[in-house]
Amino acid sequence: MDKKIIEGAPDAIGPYSHAVRTGNLLYCSGQTPLDPESMKITGDTIEEQTARVFDNLEIVLSGCGLGLKNIVKTNVYLRDMADFDGMNKIYAEKMGDHRPARTTIAVKQNPLDAMVEIECIAEF
Repeated sequence: MDKKIIEGAPDAIGPYSHAVRTGNLLYCSGQTPLDPESMKITGDTIEEQTARVFDNLEIVLSGCGLGLKNIVKTNVYLRDMADFDGMNKIYAEKMGDHRPARTTIAVKQNPLDAMVEIECIAEF
């Protein structure tokens, strides 16, 4: 098992790795809309926060030699299911024609009170 801390990604806010590789799979920890430099949540709308989450996911994936097209599964955690359409719009823009398996659920609260957190599994 190969654990990764990725340069340029927001610092982990707990005792975990940005990603862990096992075999041909990369398990990426959930990303929130943290700005990597300020370590503050960015964006006031679900669309802005989702875009920042994808930027952070791309940083982690790229640091491991992968991209969004390598994702095979995502889990999306929304603070409010009323934000589903806004998140889904940005998700579709970022993923293009790529359609990995996905689960989306509402949670009581995300870390740092983010509107959205997304984790993924990618394949080498």
